[in-house]
Amino acid sequence: MQQIEHYQESFLNHLEGFTVHKEPKNLYNPINYILELGGKRLRPVLTLMTAEVFGVNPQTAMDAALSIEVFHNFSLVHDDIMDDAPLRRGEETVHEKWNLNTGILSGDAMLIMAYQLFENYEAETFQALAKLFSKTALEVCEGQQYDIDFETRDDVTINEYLKMIEYKTAVLVGAAMKMGAIVAKASKEDQNSIYEFGRLLGIAFQLQDDYLDAFGNPETFGKQVGGDIIENKKTYLYLKTMELGTNEDEKEFLFLMQNNVLSNEDKVKAAKQFFEDTGAAKTTQEAVKDYTNKAFKVLEGLNIPEDKKQLLRVFGEQLMTRRV
Repeated sequence: MQQIEHYQESFLNHLEGFTVHKEPKNLYNPINYILELGGKRLRPVLTLMTAEVFGVNPQTAMDAALSIEVFHNFSLVHDDIMDDAPLRRGEETVHEKWNLNTGILSGDAMLIMAYQLFENYEAETFQALAKLFSKTALEVCEGQQYDIDFETRDDVTINEYLKMIEYKTAVLVGAAMKMGAIVAKASKEDQNSIYEFGRLLGIAFQLQDDYLDAFGNPETFGKQVGGDIIENKKTYLYLKTMELGTNEDEKEFLFLMQNNVLSNEDKVKAAKQFFEDTGAAKTTQEAVKDYTNKAFKVLEGLNIPEDKKQLLRVFGEQLMTRRV
């Protein structure tokens, strides 16, 4: 854990130099604001960690790590506009603090700035990073569209949901790790393997997020517990409840989720009971373990020292057992 904190500290120092105050203020101040709002900094930490795992100074991957973090936050600014979300990490969202147009334009600028950071690398590395970035950015957009489409569909399958979270969340985790490997000039085989490790870990991370949204500790989770239930989101828990429950369970659960009379508190409590009674909660936790173990299997084929593999295992286990 100490090593992860060291990566976070190094990254935050680099980020400070990036969030400079420029004109026009109404374009750059919102960018600085969202980048300074905090968050886990999971993706840039993974980029730095991977670079070191493959034998180079993590400082050499700092701009690639920053690019991933700028892109991730760009996507949050635009996601918040689409969701009409008032809060992000407990503070006002960019479009609420400024306005809609500022949110759109500042987000656009962040996407361009994310690409610009690759210019600090030599031509071959620049090309590999930019190619991976373009592919990943488009997949994240596809994942977001799937998520939007699911809101108005009643026939979403488990496989469709897994594809959505892979594109919306997991590919960026995989890309963050592969960028560290690219900067370290790891073999193509190792670059692809570390991407797969990150992708599988990203799916486990999102499934754990689904679980914590319902069963997490409100004091440590950082978001409203039960938010997905209140918004009728078709999460893994929701879909597994529909799959594992009896016909009667299915009818009662759907009636509950469409009930606009119940208080939010009562709705969350009743939905959680369905998750537990049908076995959906237990199955979700098993899926988290399954995807994490699949990620660990990929590690075995990596051409890195055993102590480096252990570092990645420990990180994966911390993600799997996290309560925040």
